[in-house]
Amino acid sequence: MRTIALLLAYDGTDFAGSQWQTDIRTVQSALESAWEALTQERRRIVLAGRTDAGVHANGQVAHVQTTTRHNLQTIWRGLNAHLPVDLAIQNVGEAVPDFHARFSAIQREYRYLIDCAAAPLPQLRHQVLHYAGTLDVAAMTVALKLLEGTHDFAAFTTATPAQRSTVRTMYWTRVGEYEWFERRLLAIEVAANAFLQHMVRMIVGTLLLVGRGRMTVDQFGEVLASRDRRLAGPTAPAHGLTLTAVRYPPGLIRWVESLKRQNGTTKVEQPSSYVHEE
Repeated sequence: MRTIALLLAYDGTDFAGSQWQTDIRTVQSALESAWEALTQERRRIVLAGRTDAGVHANGQVAHVQTTTRHNLQTIWRGLNAHLPVDLAIQNVGEAVPDFHARFSAIQREYRYLIDCAAAPLPQLRHQVLHYAGTLDVAAMTVALKLLEGTHDFAAFTTATPAQRSTVRTMYWTRVGEYEWFERRLLAIEVAANAFLQHMVRMIVGTLLLVGRGRMTVDQFGEVLASRDRRLAGPTAPAHGLTLTAVRYPPGLIRWVESLKRQNGTTKVEQPSSYVHEE
């Protein structure tokens, strides 16, 4: 029995989330169908994190336990041949036997993109939230920094069973800019050991109140301390959110090396953006 790791990218627009659901199109169900078509095995494929309907990923990780004798390159090419156009394998790796895409992960990273231009750009409609107005980025940056460290994030999640902990550790936060289609976009980026349901979207929705001057930085901190969801802002739309990376301790996965041609020569590089190195 082998444990195979998969690095995934997907456009979440037409998926009803990542998690398998009966008779509904999801990332997991599409993966499992492609795996069966390639290997003739019916296997459960486990994802590192659950993403909501409409949420995207370019750094999602999954694993599957298999007896297939296909080599990694064949698995990579074969799966992509069977997958729909809005889901693709970015890399494949041989993992240690007890590797688990979810429980072995030590860090997850998300990015939320906002376009503050007067008019939306249609090409960005599925990946970027359009907000026509001026945002106080400095205040948003200070407020977001309050989330760093270990806190109870109950104010930024939906109701959970009493026995489930809502404590998480936020490793870093960042408010920056990206350029896409010659449009300057505001990017809210966060990294934590794990995230609660809708947590990032609720943080963004509350942070937008700070940016619009409807909530002070101190009030944002009070929301976090209150543990009361009713004091937080609305849940930001799903389509602006992307899971950008899942990180693991070194040595758990041997990813396929990628060949890149630079200046007429072939350079062999080991992908590292999704493998945590201490």
